[in-house]
Amino acid sequence: MADVAELAGVSVPTVSRVLSGAANVSQKRRDKVMAAIAELNFRPSAAARVLASRKSEVVSIVAGDTSKYGYAETIRGIEEAARAHGYTVMITVVETTDGPEIDSALASTMSQPLAGVIVLKFDPPGVAALKRIPGDIPVVALSGIRETGVHQAVIDETRAGEELTRYLLEQGHRTVHHVRVPPSRREDGRTTGWRRALRKAEREIPPPLDASWDPQSGRRIGHALAEDPGVTAVFCGNDEIAMGVIRGIADRGLRVPEDISVAGFDNHPLSSLWNPELTTANQDFAGLGGRGFQLLVSQLRGEAGPRFSSDRPEIIVRASTAAPNAARGSVAERDEAV
Repeated sequence: MADVAELAGVSVPTVSRVLSGAANVSQKRRDKVMAAIAELNFRPSAAARVLASRKSEVVSIVAGDTSKYGYAETIRGIEEAARAHGYTVMITVVETTDGPEIDSALASTMSQPLAGVIVLKFDPPGVAALKRIPGDIPVVALSGIRETGVHQAVIDETRAGEELTRYLLEQGHRTVHHVRVPPSRREDGRTTGWRRALRKAEREIPPPLDASWDPQSGRRIGHALAEDPGVTAVFCGNDEIAMGVIRGIADRGLRVPEDISVAGFDNHPLSSLWNPELTTANQDFAGLGGRGFQLLVSQLRGEAGPRFSSDRPEIIVRASTAAPNAARGSVAERDEAV
């Protein structure tokens, strides 16, 4: 700033006022300062500003992934809220649950002058990373299951999973099979909700089927489900897996929903374009990110506001689910008819 001031022929405080956008600087002096900044290729130092003001304007996002739909939308929500409050964000990806490896991944992030950290606790790496954040840094966790002892914003996927399963039972299905995505812990909320709905209705609880994050794993599971004549309704852990399951069912010559109803979770942008359009639960991931950032801002301001924010996904009924088909029959009967 001193170099800019010398070249522009003004004082250092004048340069500071120009950089901060203060109005009490003449246009002539402002033009001189901006010309000097351009000539010197000057950029304000974020670290120096933190030291001078005692206030950081950088928020770190820690996530196990950035490309999957839910992760990307949540990060977008955080970034938009941060920008509106004058903060910038940096992202650290943690891909393991190993403590030393997490510490190594977080090392460069923790060395920065941070205002706070937001952890996407969507998977085991996110759960593990939350425990490795130093205790003197403001932290907010985002997930589908409440975590005690930390400021947290959640999407209540347990209640949504229960409601979606109950809807399928109300259509007349004897039970609902479940294809789950990799859980963040032993069992995620959507699986817990599915199990709870079946238990309350005193229905058979089939063993859940495990998919990976790859929709092709859903397709393979769809092949197996199509071979079981007792399967009339399937609740999938996310929409992409549901799309794979639908494709697998079609591979075996069955129809959705005429033979098997399939529901997803998330309301992926493609879910309304799929054939058939997918019944799902609308998770507002961007809203989750915004709510989480607001909890962090409250911490930074020292406000005695809430430590927890929850939102329940809306169930969206579309064409992929219907009442069971009494004429479904066995695979052998169908083959014989063909």
